Amino acid sequence: MVDTKKEQERDELHRAIWAIADELRGAVDGWDFKNYVLGTMFYRYISENLTNYINQGEINAGISDFDYAKMSDEEAEGARDGLVQEKGFFILPSELFWNVLARAAEDENLNETLESVFRHIEESAKGTSSEGSFAGLFDDYDVNSNKLGSTVAKRNEKLVKLLRGVAAMNLGDVQDHDIDAFGDAYEYLMTMYASNAGKSGGEFFTPADVSELLTRLGTVGKTEINKVYDPACGSGSLLLKAEKVLGRDAIRNGFFGQEINITTYNLCRINMHLHDISYDKFNIACEDTLTAPQHWDDEPFELIVSNPPYSIKWDGSDNPLLINDPRFSPAGVLAPKSKADLAFIMHSLSWLAPNGTAAIVCFPGIMYRGGAEQKIRKYLIDNNFIDCIIQLPSNLFFGTSIATCIMVMKKGKPDSKVLFIDASAECIKVTNNNKLTAQNIERIVSTFAQRKEEAHFSHLAEQSEVIDNDYNLSVSTYVEAEDMREKIDIVKLNAEIAEIVAREQVLREEIEKIIKEIEGQSHHE
Repeated sequence: MVDTKKEQERDELHRAIWAIADELRGAVDGWDFKNYVLGTMFYRYISENLTNYINQGEINAGISDFDYAKMSDEEAEGARDGLVQEKGFFILPSELFWNVLARAAEDENLNETLESVFRHIEESAKGTSSEGSFAGLFDDYDVNSNKLGSTVAKRNEKLVKLLRGVAAMNLGDVQDHDIDAFGDAYEYLMTMYASNAGKSGGEFFTPADVSELLTRLGTVGKTEINKVYDPACGSGSLLLKAEKVLGRDAIRNGFFGQEINITTYNLCRINMHLHDISYDKFNIACEDTLTAPQHWDDEPFELIVSNPPYSIKWDGSDNPLLINDPRFSPAGVLAPKSKADLAFIMHSLSWLAPNGTAAIVCFPGIMYRGGAEQKIRKYLIDNNFIDCIIQLPSNLFFGTSIATCIMVMKKGKPDSKVLFIDASAECIKVTNNNKLTAQNIERIVSTFAQRKEEAHFSHLAEQSEVIDNDYNLSVSTYVEAEDMREKIDIVKLNAEIAEIVAREQVLREEIEKIIKEIEGQSHHE
């Protein structure tokens, strides 16, 4: 059932975001502008989150008209240590979003004010267990950037507009997580920029429909998991889908990911905060997953979902340590240096729990190419790690029209068969992109869950069949496409032609008659 009030709030929020975008664009390129809006939203969010938390505590203690925002900084200072322990960070009353906004238009040094506020927020977590969740979060929010304006006055004018724009967003009550407004606004912004920024934006964002499909494939038959992991987590949209699909309490130990790009890594941590995931429930690292993997010492993951970068270069055989790396060595060969795709697959398999599922978006080439890639596929098939391969429609992602696939891996399979699903037609067209509808997702997931055969849609292959095909995993090898050409009935066609010829003969005779008549008449005249 669609909740119309919720939908209305959502539309209203999206309009407010567009309004700020319109107001501030031109000066600031979309992709950079996004960092300012998200940074400001994050600042507003943690200000409200902390204020509400403190006020609620006082109200529960019987002080009904308490308001943290009205306290003096000196008084508030006494609560710092306790709050850092509980919330992971601290903000002085004078540095709260609404208080800074109230003075912003008159503040000639607004840029410096904001810079010191952001520094203080990050410093409040220093030396504590929450430091990793807050360090460097505002790095991409450059208040002195020429992109905001050529002079301090012009920059501050833009910053005032930014604060006011975010203040005007109807983000509801922080405690009412129903619409998950901050998280929703975040996702909307990312989609808006990814679709406009093409490749530069698309690589950081997996559209919501694809995220939903991956997560549902990875959680079939499960009501809870120990934790979710993404080795190329981008801005974290895929990790957070697990919470949407399973529910918050169903993810016992939280959200883990690794991201190589520092800006995206910051966005990912902000995204966690905006979805109210507490600092001890997520662990996002900024390193190259393939050569400097974090989370070695964590227990394996029951859910791995990922959309790693396609065909990127990596060290491969140039790095002598990698062939002995326990993640890659079992296959006896490394993914090619120019195509790291299967290195992400091997890494994910290594991090996967015995009862877990990994669902990973793949470039189609890795399913059929020879050489090292074929040897890695042989390892995966011979050891029965591959559960299902799904061919997706083209044009699902921003910035690339390619028709990708999903590889689903499991370590504890009850049989040795591989299911192939041809979902290349399961979509609707929306503007330039294709989109998976709820029905499309349902059809794919139920076919996967029941491991059922359906002509022209799915095929459950024996291991021997895959081996006979030289370990080729392309869906088209196993699922025959339906012949949509019209079948022609020759006998019927001949009868129709004969009928046309006969009719033609009759018409000729009629015409000849008419001509004769006309000729006869002209002779008489």
